[in-house]
Amino acid sequence: MKNVIDILQERGFIEQTTHDKELKEYIEKDKITCYIGFDPTASSLHVGSLVPIMSLAHMQRCGHRPIALVGGGTGLVGDPSGKTEMRKFLTSEIIEENVTGLKKQLSRFINFEDGQALLLNNADWLTKLEYIPLLRDIGRHFSVNRMIKAESYKMRLDSEEGLSFIEFNYMILQSYDFLELFDKYNCCLQMGGSDQWGNIVSGIELIRRMRQKTAFGITFPLITTSSGIKMGKTHQGAVWLDPERTSPYDYYQFWVNTDDRDVVRFLALFTFLPMDEINDVKKMEGADLNYAKSVLGFEATALVHGKEAALNAYKSAVSMFGMKSIPEKLLASSSIPREGTEESDLAVPSSFMNESQFLDKIPAFKLFNMVELANSGSAARRLIEQGGAYINNNRIISPDYMVSTEDIVETEIILRAGKKKYHKIIVKK
Repeated sequence: MKNVIDILQERGFIEQTTHDKELKEYIEKDKITCYIGFDPTASSLHVGSLVPIMSLAHMQRCGHRPIALVGGGTGLVGDPSGKTEMRKFLTSEIIEENVTGLKKQLSRFINFEDGQALLLNNADWLTKLEYIPLLRDIGRHFSVNRMIKAESYKMRLDSEEGLSFIEFNYMILQSYDFLELFDKYNCCLQMGGSDQWGNIVSGIELIRRMRQKTAFGITFPLITTSSGIKMGKTHQGAVWLDPERTSPYDYYQFWVNTDDRDVVRFLALFTFLPMDEINDVKKMEGADLNYAKSVLGFEATALVHGKEAALNAYKSAVSMFGMKSIPEKLLASSSIPREGTEESDLAVPSSFMNESQFLDKIPAFKLFNMVELANSGSAARRLIEQGGAYINNNRIISPDYMVSTEDIVETEIILRAGKKKYHKIIVKK
């Protein structure tokens, strides 16, 4: 029977581990407690956070106890990892507000009831530390020579701004977190992104020095698309898990628009569908691969926004683009509708406008900018001039085309930018 390390390796989660043999023996011997830290610099996580979230969910599914540690304390300092300049300082009030948002999102993936998982905030202990005792009891175990060689500091040391003293302390604080969780919750495994390797190893070393015990670390690879773009980044910015920032429909479309080369990899990482079903997708192309993308979009959206939102997004896509029935044998464990889906446009981005506004007529470029199909008037002009703008599926060729009541079809005007970005204007009398 596969252990959770085998599952994570098979699905593409693991880049590096410490103590490979001992870690597998440790996990197979007993139920363990593990943790990952989440930075509260925003009130929402984004798609780039999904690998660590999914790894904790896999841990729980295999019977282990995950800890999601929100960095309310370390967030007051700022992690220099992967940054060429110092992070902006956040107030305690903003961090507390962000922590509340993250808790809600993490609960979609992990069951925190009855102690099956823990959601902790390191502000509870870090903000109570005294400086001299910290230096004497903890700081003496850290070598400055070794610290400045860590990847998390190298980029900053070589940058024009340099590395501030407050940021230099970040590794010590993260190591202290690991020690605190080890002492209080018998947590012996920390996981994180590849940029956290130095911080994780430092925590393992602190536990070894102070408690004479072995702790373990796992890092995840930086996930990029086949075109080299960092996961979750688009030309419009981050793809958020918060429905107020990225609607369930747009979230679904993000996954459906996955590059053909990434479909199998993303199914393995971002859904819980069985690997034997996912491996069958490797042989697919054309229409079958597009069906697999629909399943990816449905499953990923259901995890973040719930099944009803995923269903509405899927139905809306069907109403816009059309879709033949998804074969029963394709990713059979998915609960996506297979046939007879009633079309719906509930999830298509929409807005209400008064008919009187169209009596005066509105330039097309202004309308596309108003509904955020273009992020500026000049961007909307370029979209139209390049042939990428449509009104009711009719391409418009002039940015100054005047949208009027004649464009209203049964109380609606459908705008489209490119192949797959739609916005529906519902016109009120």
